[in-house]
Amino acid sequence: MEPEVVLRWPARCGEGPVWDAKTGTVHWVDILAGQVHSTGWRNGPTRTIGFDGLIGAAAPRASGGFLLATQQGFAGCTATGEIDQELIILDDAHRMNDAKLDRAGRFWAGSTEWSFTPGDGALWRLDPDPATGAWRAETVLDGLTLPNGLDWSPDERTFYLVDSIERVILGYDHDPATGTLSRPRRLIELPDDPDEGLPDGLCVDAAGCLWVALYDAARLDRFAPDGARLLSVPLPVRRPTSCAFVGPRLDRLWITSAREGLPDPTDLDGSNLLLPSPGAVGFSR
Repeated sequence: MEPEVVLRWPARCGEGPVWDAKTGTVHWVDILAGQVHSTGWRNGPTRTIGFDGLIGAAAPRASGGFLLATQQGFAGCTATGEIDQELIILDDAHRMNDAKLDRAGRFWAGSTEWSFTPGDGALWRLDPDPATGAWRAETVLDGLTLPNGLDWSPDERTFYLVDSIERVILGYDHDPATGTLSRPRRLIELPDDPDEGLPDGLCVDAAGCLWVALYDAARLDRFAPDGARLLSVPLPVRRPTSCAFVGPRLDRLWITSAREGLPDPTDLDGSNLLLPSPGAVGFSR
């Protein structure tokens, strides 16, 4: 299982790949550069829009443009980057990190304190009002440190969340109708070992297994729903950050990476990779 380099790019902190079936592109962000990139999934061109401040994640809107997790909260923008809606909910000591849409159109995002103070992070949910379009954000979980990768099981009855600094992947029962979480459990706990790296972004495949990018370990691991490690895929980048199933059949795995802070980055660190035959497929939302 050999990854291809699909896009050589010096991303400071590439993150949050999202497959856009309508356009055949993968949208991803460079958090620290405050950029949203859109790349043709088979070595196509990359279009970039930039913002003041960091961008934790971006999701394409049905009406065009993007829904953003920003430095101060949430924002909506046009395809050319003009902000057309904004909700500020964080103070200057905090920022948003990874985020993802569920099938109901709710936007879930983790916030963290800039220096990763233990217990000072939270998970937020942005609920658009279907009648008025007005936004309402609420804290779903608190007491986290660096909430990161998140996703749902194919039936959306289970929600998964990475807390990177704590080296844990959490599982919750999820009610798709209301977006409420219950029955928290520590599904996967990684040892405090440099060879294990930190769990970062993740995605779930159609079999319900978790694919987790291990930052600083040059590896992508697949875990069963019960937390058993099934597979490890070595990567040519030191700091893989996240992954997503892409392509018309959702049978390719796109992987982002980061180069920020590496003392001796190679020309691949920060690039985007593609696993052409991961042995699993994704599922449509």
